[in-house]
Amino acid sequence: MRFVIVTGMSGGGKRTALKMLEDAGFYCVDNLPVSLIEKFVELISMPNSEITKVALGLDVRADQSFEETTRILAELRDKGYKFEILFMDADEDSLIRRYKETRRIHPLAVEGRVGEGVRRERQVLETIRKNADYVIDTSNLLTRELKEEIDRIFVKNEAYNSLMVTVMSFGFKHGIPAEADLVFDVRFLPNPFYIDELKHKTGNDAEVQRFVMGFNEAGIFLDKLNDMIQFLIPNYVKEGKYRLVIAIGCTGGKHRSVTLANELYRRMRDSGNYGINIYHRDVDSRTT
Repeated sequence: MRFVIVTGMSGGGKRTALKMLEDAGFYCVDNLPVSLIEKFVELISMPNSEITKVALGLDVRADQSFEETTRILAELRDKGYKFEILFMDADEDSLIRRYKETRRIHPLAVEGRVGEGVRRERQVLETIRKNADYVIDTSNLLTRELKEEIDRIFVKNEAYNSLMVTVMSFGFKHGIPAEADLVFDVRFLPNPFYIDELKHKTGNDAEVQRFVMGFNEAGIFLDKLNDMIQFLIPNYVKEGKYRLVIAIGCTGGKHRSVTLANELYRRMRDSGNYGINIYHRDVDSRTT
């Protein structure tokens, strides 16, 4: 039997992940009281059980200590029960934004201060996150991309190292992304903005892509950048890094950076056992 504990930050995508696991054939139970966890595990582990795949959702509650949950899970492992832990995460800004959009109340928020609740929750979940088998960061992840990650781990059973790579394009005139780990400036390439037929197109359009990639320097840059990143990723994984944001910037974030981010994403997509997604921060900005 495959048994998965699904937990993580409130707003990190736990319920969405459970729904996807359910669609993949898992028997899913969410928000089981702490006092029933051990009995539940004993029941699903009985010989000749027809259930072969189970996912149990656990989260922080204001009225109970998550330390008790952590203790029970440790005891179950000591007794020989096997399970995997999937931890759903996101950065603080994303979590706060999601709570504001849904107008939900964070379980640990004091007087409605979501940011404080998020920080308290991260401290509470620190231990279980460190012990998680899989960490999926949903900060910039589309629902479709999350499903691909869930399928890769729990359906296709591919190797997974919990590193989520985001390739991001941006415009320097709108500011360098605060979440970026690696920043690269591609303003050394000719700017399609000054060509009338390309000005109002973006790096998602074939005409702009052909123009930018038509310069030998663009290909050389991508070759060197990809080589460096493929060297760095295993070392980041070894040090326990779970999120890597590679930001590629041009002046407005519409042409050169979008083209090169797309090309880098295509090169990286099938080259490793890490999750990867792409995000164009400023491609729809109205300013030029």
